[in-house]
Amino acid sequence: MAKRGWRDLDESDVRVRPNRRNSRPRSKQRPTHSDAVVGMVVAVDRGRWTCAVDGDPRHQVVAMRAKELGRTPIVIGDRVRLVGDTSGEPDTLARIVGVAERSSVLRRTADDTDPYERVVVANAEQLVIVSSLADPPPRSGFIDRCLVAAYAGGLAPVLCLTKADLAAPEEWISGYADLGISVLTTRLDVEPTELRTVLDGRVSALVGHSGVGKSTLVNRLVPEAARAIGRVSEVGKGRHTSTSAVAMALPGTAGGWVVDTPGIRSFGLAHVTANDLVDAFEDLAEAAEECPPNCGHLGAPEDPDCHLDTFVAEEGHEAQLNSLRRLLRSRTGRDE
Repeated sequence: MAKRGWRDLDESDVRVRPNRRNSRPRSKQRPTHSDAVVGMVVAVDRGRWTCAVDGDPRHQVVAMRAKELGRTPIVIGDRVRLVGDTSGEPDTLARIVGVAERSSVLRRTADDTDPYERVVVANAEQLVIVSSLADPPPRSGFIDRCLVAAYAGGLAPVLCLTKADLAAPEEWISGYADLGISVLTTRLDVEPTELRTVLDGRVSALVGHSGVGKSTLVNRLVPEAARAIGRVSEVGKGRHTSTSAVAMALPGTAGGWVVDTPGIRSFGLAHVTANDLVDAFEDLAEAAEECPPNCGHLGAPEDPDCHLDTFVAEEGHEAQLNSLRRLLRSRTGRDE
């Protein structure tokens, strides 16, 4: 069945919460919200969601979650239906009455034993993994874990190596060549033209450790970034927003959005299974179906009967299998 888009939302998407005193709905007739407009969530702060109506960064409204949605999670990038005062004028408040099915989800956990998943961004097309080449040096374990989260969540990964004026990037570029992902470099004395081209017209989430230059990149890509973050902080009455993700529109006719996520120390992957990752490798996914139950696809000695070894011996794709197993080991924390 084809996925429904954010413009296909109707009243059936709204969850109806029954009357607490009995199991019957409060009313037989639920509102159709035929006058609802659509928007993209660009900021979240303490029960208030800032939404760009029709994806227009110039028309932003603050909204609350309608009661009939219950505790439906709503995150940055979600596409929602809005009713009420959607003028965007100061001190006005709209209501979110529907949330569209997500096309991608970037999730993380606090660590590999934490059962609670944190949805960072919804509906992003790309995950830009920002890592500096020096000061601080790159961490392959963190990069690999972000790659795992991207593949498992349906995002196309992009590796952005900053501070190329301080260290040579060739070793790192070649190290990720077998994965076939986009790898680009930036430096402080040169405009990030290549990165801007990759981001234009798309919704991209940026993730990286503190100090790798992510904020510097965002400020160069979006000259009004400081103003946008300040405007979001007004929703929370002055709350500092560096600990929250925020989506900002890229300037130019191509459009696009960058979601700036807070700097993080670790990327837990308790929610990702080995098969989630294998599915991202098209040439290996079908062969993996011949593996024994609960196969971790790591090969000997952990998984001596993994069918992927037989498949690669007969059909090739050895470089892909090596890359897959490298990410699988990272998923289990063996490379950190």
